[in-house]
Amino acid sequence: MMERIYALAEADIDTFVGTNRANLITLSNLFPKTKLRLHQNVLKILGEDQAVEELMHVLSALEQLCSEYNQLTEAQIIETVRRLRSGQEGGGQPSASDVIIYGIHGKAIQARGRAQQRLVSNFGSCDLCFATGAAGSGKTFIAICLAVKALKAKQVRRIILSRPAVEAGEKLGFLPGEMKDKLDPYLQPLYDALGELIPAPKLKDLMDTGVIQIAPLAFMRGRTLSDAVVILDEAQNTTPQQMKMFLTRLGMNSKMVITGDFTQVDLPRGVPSGLRDALDKLEGIRGIGFVHFDKQDIVRHPLVSAIVERYDEREREAEQS
Repeated sequence: MMERIYALAEADIDTFVGTNRANLITLSNLFPKTKLRLHQNVLKILGEDQAVEELMHVLSALEQLCSEYNQLTEAQIIETVRRLRSGQEGGGQPSASDVIIYGIHGKAIQARGRAQQRLVSNFGSCDLCFATGAAGSGKTFIAICLAVKALKAKQVRRIILSRPAVEAGEKLGFLPGEMKDKLDPYLQPLYDALGELIPAPKLKDLMDTGVIQIAPLAFMRGRTLSDAVVILDEAQNTTPQQMKMFLTRLGMNSKMVITGDFTQVDLPRGVPSGLRDALDKLEGIRGIGFVHFDKQDIVRHPLVSAIVERYDEREREAEQS
């Protein structure tokens, strides 16, 4: 255990700490192996050596950011921690070269951390990319950002997004309602991501004309997907036969991104994951990129990192007992 003292000298203490100490709570969630105590303008940090040293660097960067912009938000804290952990300099202000695309409200969307940066790099150099790992790490969202960017640049003519509707066994004919009504619950996360990048009227037009297509995996059979960015989400829930079928849909001037998280497999017991099978079989083939995301890459609410860390700790304890 280590104890360190950090004295706030440049930033306004109330701004730095946030309303009801919200910023300190955010830091505590991002650094679950430390404890923060505030007295006047002094922060006392207790915890594991490496975590304490890392938090000291973060506090220094955040104080500079707070002093310069006279504000400190949860988003700035998360971004600063991510950039420092990935070896980047600076705080939460992206440079133009970092930006993938701008969202509907003008928000600059950039790769956060090394894993997202590797996915961006692989997308540029490979026609097939696998992105696996922690839920909430932005795998699918970054892939969709890259797809929309390619469409706007006229590098492709279509975006095709797919998911296995595993909860329904893909037997959608047995569900009540029109086909769109049957599919939407399984595909809503993809709509949500697109909605952050394309205004609703334009998105509807692109979908009505088939420029952007969202469909369950079963609907891919028999198609050749050319001049498109094709994204398969939740691929851990494919079977090896489904994965082979999907991979062989790749056409000319197309790119595929396949995402999945092995901690969220919903296949029946005893059914192997097509994603794991593909990773084992395709490793080493030129033109295929592989990126793994871990807990440090999570970009959801900072509590998510603390929750994942706690679950992992309990699982390790159970395995050792």
